Parts: sequence; C-alpha cells; structure tokens
Amino acid sequence: MITFAFISKFMFSHEDSLQKDRNDSLASFRSQFHFPRDAQGSLLYFCGNSLGLQPIQTKEYVMQELDDWSEFGVEGHLEAERPWVRYHEFLTEPMAAAVGALPHELVVMNTLTVNLHLMMVSFYRPTKSRHKILIEYSAFPSDRYAVESQIRFHGFDPKESLILLTPKDQNEYVSWENIKEVLESHGEEIALVLIGSVNYYTGQAYPIKKITDLAHKYGCKVGFDLAHGAGNLLLDLHNDAPDFAVWCSYKYLNSGPGSLAGCFVHEKHADDYEIPRFAGWWGHNKVDRFKMSPQMKLMRGAEGWQLSNPPILPMACMLSSLQLFSKAGMPALRKKSLELSEYLIQLLQSLNHPSIRILTPQSEEERGSQVSIQIRGGDKRIYNELKNIRIIADWREPDVIRVAPVPLYNSFSDVYFFYDALKNIIQSK
Repeated sequence: MITFAFISKFMFSHEDSLQKDRNDSLASFRSQFHFPRDAQGSLLYFCGNSLGLQPIQTKEYVMQELDDWSEFGVEGHLEAERPWVRYHEFLTEPMAAAVGALPHELVVMNTLTVNLHLMMVSFYRPTKSRHKILIEYSAFPSDRYAVESQIRFHGFDPKESLILLTPKDQNEYVSWENIKEVLESHGEEIALVLIGSVNYYTGQAYPIKKITDLAHKYGCKVGFDLAHGAGNLLLDLHNDAPDFAVWCSYKYLNSGPGSLAGCFVHEKHADDYEIPRFAGWWGHNKVDRFKMSPQMKLMRGAEGWQLSNPPILPMACMLSSLQLFSKAGMPALRKKSLELSEYLIQLLQSLNHPSIRILTPQSEEERGSQVSIQIRGGDKRIYNELKNIRIIADWREPDVIRVAPVPLYNSFSDVYFFYDALKNIIQSK
C-alpha cells in the first residue's frame, strides 16, 4: 500500500502528456503494433500484463515459415530461410539479453507450468528434514497447484510442506523484513524457495538477488517465476544467480496467446549431468542427435532440459517480438516503464479519493509496469464503465483494476486518458 505525501512532479494536463510523448525516444515503437479496434477506431489498451499486443511484423515472420513449409516440405528443417532444426537458437541471444542471462543458461521451450515442473523435478529434492517449499501467499494459482502436486508426488502433505510468505499488518505488501524473518525461522527446513518476481495481483516486484543470496545461505534451492518480470523488469539472472527461472512470453514479450516459455538454469549447473531430470531427444547432443543412439548424451546448460523439437510457428511470433526488444533495449524500456507507472500513480494520488487505494509499491525497485488499483467499497461496475468507453484493463476479484502501461506501445497520453476517464466515472457517483 502507498502511504506517502503527495508531491506533484508533473503538470496534470492533456497537453503535458502530449509533450512527454514528443520527448519520448521510444515513441516510434507504438506504430509497430496492432491495437484492438471497434467501429470508432483503436481502443485504449492497458492489458499487456495479461496478453501483449501483436507486432505488425509478426504476420510476415509466420508467413515466411508457412511459405518455406509449402516450398520445402521436410527439407525446411535444413533449407528454410531460418532452418527449423535450429530455430530455437535464433531466440537464445535476444531472450538472454532480455533477462540478463548467458546464452547457454537459457532455452525457449514448452509452456511455463511445464517448465516449472521440469525444474522442480531437478531442483526440488525433498528429504525428511528438508522438504518444504516457500512461495508467496498470493502466487498465481497455477504455480500453487504445481507446487502442491510436486509435494504430494514426493509423498509429503502440502499442509506440512508448504510455507506461505505472507505480509503483516493486514495489507498486501510483503516487506524484506517479512522475507528475512521467514527464511531465518525456516531456512533449514526449506528445500525450495519459489517466488514470482512480480506479484500478479499487487504488482509488487521482489528483490531477486537478496532473496537468492539469503536462501542459498540456508542451503535452499531457489527459483523464480518471471511471468510478470520478463520483458518488464531489468533482470540480471546470471549475476543474481538463482538456480533456475521460468517465464511465459505472451505477456510483456508479445509472443501471442499461449505461446512458448523461457527457462533459465544457472551456469553453475551447466556441466552437472547427474542432476535428476526428465529427458527427451531434443536435449541430446545436437552434433549426433540424428544418429538416434539409444544412449543419451545430454547437451551442456539449459538446452539439456529440452524434450521435443521446436514448434516453429510460435517461435516465429517470438522472434518477431524479440527483435523489437533488441532494437529498443531493456534499459530504455525499463526507464520509460518507470516513468509511465509513476505518472499514473501521481495522477491517481492527485484525485485524493477515499475509495482509491494503490496496492503497488511506489518504490522503483518494487514495481514494474503494472499498477494495481483497489476500488474500496466498489464492485465491477467501474471496470465495466471503463470498458464501455473503450478502455481495456483487467479486473481481479474482489475489487482491483490492474493497469499496465507498457513502454513499447503505450504513451503518456494513454495514461492521462485513463486517469481522466476514471476521474469522471468516480466523480459521477
């Protein structure tokens, strides 16, 4: 929860937002995306934390693969413009740059929860004395379901083996003191710490390096779900050194609905071929993979966790988006993201309305693009009114509107229009 004295850093006018857009070095990227439309034109879109917009060039990338398929058939694995047999390698360097990883620490494969299970097979190795998993209290439900199923698979009871990282003082904010206290109290019992880098509900960003360092001090393995962090935060996975991380790509990374996921395995595990894992043929050494040996020879690094040959069409979507990230650069995107979210927070605070409570921390280190707005005493009617005036945001029960001004395609004018619309709706009630 934000409890700070309101200090205006901005002139709150439409003209001021237009001036900010004129000074925006990333403004040209907006024209590289398709916006949802109705009969009146483009809608105002603030839902990149749920599904990113489609880059205009994505269709061209997908059509290239369809054309190569029609022209080459099976020979497209070697003869396509981007040979399919190594297509995932075209994604490695731009994705590694987006999350601060070394190329051999990263692979694009599967979907998020599949990768999470694969990582827990390898890094959740419970014993009688160390069998607990620490997750955030409001983790995305899919993560909790996966974690509880892994606990049961190993013969333990989630009621005994699951620790929830909870806030204090009846609010949604989890402080570093909360985190430190739990690890100091239970660190010797915890086999795995698994935290979402940005909480999907509140938008709070957690300190990856501090959590990793402290958890490792107590002998815990550490993983992060970067579903709301990849393409949003300025990540540094290699130097922060969690054991693993997983993320989807259809939110801030704009790869399309249900698209592929990323997986990071720190280089300290790159040459440890004794780590338990579920294996598939695409994890076999690529030099002699097609000799079809019955004896598996794992590849070094994250590629050794691959199961199946890559699905080309969703990878084409991802490559299209990642090339835009490469052009923009994550430092510049992060800078604009903070400016957009701060602008939105300041505008909302200027309303000084008793029903509005901002759940997302104001501290730059503790937020990404998303701002979670609680409408106290409200219901979904305000969200529906926003939708009726052509604004796409996101509603979370019981009373939270999530708004994510994304730096690749949202503008300061977008943010101002959202504030002005919300102000008019609230003042009319």
